[in-house]
Amino acid sequence: MSNWAPKRFWTAAEVVACGAGYEVQLDGRSVKTPLKTRLVVPTAAFAEKIAAEWQAQEELIDPKTMPFTRAANAALDKVTVQRAEVADMLAAYGGTDLLCYRATDPEGLRARQAAAWDPLLDWTAETYGARLQVTAGIVPVDQNAADLAKLAEAVHSYEPFALTGLHDLIAISGSLVLGLAVARGRLTPEEGFDLSRIDENWQIEQWGEDEEEAELVSLKRTDYLRAKEIFDLSQRQPDA
Repeated sequence: MSNWAPKRFWTAAEVVACGAGYEVQLDGRSVKTPLKTRLVVPTAAFAEKIAAEWQAQEELIDPKTMPFTRAANAALDKVTVQRAEVADMLAAYGGTDLLCYRATDPEGLRARQAAAWDPLLDWTAETYGARLQVTAGIVPVDQNAADLAKLAEAVHSYEPFALTGLHDLIAISGSLVLGLAVARGRLTPEEGFDLSRIDENWQIEQWGEDEEEAELVSLKRTDYLRAKEIFDLSQRQPDA
């Protein structure tokens, strides 16, 4: 494989207000997405994050060090053009939500799941009018179509940039409920991530932690916390 990488060609990255929001310019030239769309984001704070990533590049550009730029690219090139499909895919997590599938044993794990997850299912019912049903083991549970529709409506209400952040909050945790709870501020992202790993953490307590797995979990945690940051940076202020 080729090791070619684009070289830095600019001196300064700066944020510039434009009609649709804020863009990043490199020595006066607009940054564009891989599909050549002008990289315009909803808020100045989001654009500042992106500008900082470009300014931090050295001789060669390393996209792996530019997560906010990658998120904006995804929002513009992917989510914006297929917003309904992305929202449908995320809403579908409600039908198999992690919080609805409980352990059959041991009792200690069952109690821990119930104590952590039941209040969030109550919150979902109170907030969205959607009561998800719980089952034990891997036996599927059919959720009420009307309840799933209410949760889907909530997901579809988000604009593409917010939906981009919400995507990872849901996909990494495996839970629509946790994703929405973190997005709405019912949980901190740290709490949301930890609540998605109750089963795994129980096993670690019993058998110890694998070093390689711990490194992967740390990366996922970082991605999860950043997803909430992307979601928040996507929210326009009322006077914006």
